[in-house]
Amino acid sequence: MKAEQNELITRIGPGTPCGAVMRHYWQPVALVDEFNPALDPRMAIRPVKAVRLLGQDLVLFRNSLGDYGLLDRDCPHRGADLAFGRNEGDGLRCPFHGWKFDVTGQCIETPAEPTGSTLCTRVRQRSYPITQRSGILFGWFGPEGQTPPPLPGIDAFSAPATHTFAFKGLWHCNWLQAFEVGIDPAHASYLHRFFEDESLEGSYGRQFRGASAGDVQGERWPMTRVMRELDQPEISFEATDAGLRLTALRPINEALTHVRVTNALFPHTFVIPLSETMTITQMHVPVDDTHTYWYSVFTSFDGPVDKEAMRKQRLPSVTLPDYIPKAGKHNNWGFNPEEQVSRTYLGMGEDDINVHDQWACESMGAIQDRTREHLGTSDKVIMANRRMLLKAIETVQAGGLPPGFAQAAVASQRVGPDTVDGIAPSGQWPQWWREACAAKRSGAPWDAALTADVPTPADTSAA
Repeated sequence: MKAEQNELITRIGPGTPCGAVMRHYWQPVALVDEFNPALDPRMAIRPVKAVRLLGQDLVLFRNSLGDYGLLDRDCPHRGADLAFGRNEGDGLRCPFHGWKFDVTGQCIETPAEPTGSTLCTRVRQRSYPITQRSGILFGWFGPEGQTPPPLPGIDAFSAPATHTFAFKGLWHCNWLQAFEVGIDPAHASYLHRFFEDESLEGSYGRQFRGASAGDVQGERWPMTRVMRELDQPEISFEATDAGLRLTALRPINEALTHVRVTNALFPHTFVIPLSETMTITQMHVPVDDTHTYWYSVFTSFDGPVDKEAMRKQRLPSVTLPDYIPKAGKHNNWGFNPEEQVSRTYLGMGEDDINVHDQWACESMGAIQDRTREHLGTSDKVIMANRRMLLKAIETVQAGGLPPGFAQAAVASQRVGPDTVDGIAPSGQWPQWWREACAAKRSGAPWDAALTADVPTPADTSAA
């Protein structure tokens, strides 16, 4: 890749071509949990947060009615930082001169002005549409006055609150390299390789620790064994309205094949299976050019999600209130050479594979230099996604809408998308995975139905 192309697809600040694309999509701004006094005691006193997104400094606050406001952080009077504002229940007041703004950004008081002044009626701080779903607060940063598309009709946002759990973490790297690790089907057999399998008991909520759907000669295979022993996947992909559907086939023998179907949702979300009845939808939200928050929504097609158990699994790995990982470059991501020799391929722990991905992304540098890459056949999805991103930038520069959920007609559809991780009859795997997904949806205790049948993935292995 040429250096100028790498700049084009990674820079996301105001006025940048890729930033213009990003601003057509709903973006996670914060977890609802970040306003929970049990996790951040400051919120019991003053529910106000400074946030940074797409290279912009913003302030997020909740009023006494429970409504959220998302505003530019610089006071429109003389530019003081509204993140230090007084939350007075009906609005956020700048301590500099007392100007107050409600959740819509409307100035409602200018107390230092002469009695009878109507100045405040003519002042409005830039505010951004905000909505709440599945434990996440989303903002939309498109052109002011333009109607945003609906929040996408994906499973993670369609399931009831009882069947979803959201978490997040900060990575010190550009958004694109964070996203690309998740749409790379080959890396899991190496980066997440465990030399020994553990009991399937107690695997709840832990990626690659459950069993793959189906069995081999009456034996259920743990995902750790699948990834370790079947390390040369046959990768294909096909375009969908929302992005790309990825298929990775790992032949076991002449009769059986492991099938893993995942999805890349443009511009920065992937959907993968966690278990036979749970999916992970992970969004990679640019804070700025060199920092990224990932947001994961775990969606159950079975019983309610045990939010407390999943939160307890993950909180020890971060520092609150900003969900900053305890592992990082400063401590070599917890690297243990003895573990690398005897227990895992990477040597960075067995309990939380998220740190494996963190190392892969952060060790590339703050912004990966793609001019030094040597891509192979297993990188075909990476190349396809970059082509899609470059095309989207061209479209927006020409005055059009980028693909997928930026378009209201696509965002308003129930699109799933379907994922599967299982062992199928080799010659019948296309039918098998569709039937497995249909069974999962029909057995869900909430309305998980899709409006159309899932098409058979096309073989684009030569693409």
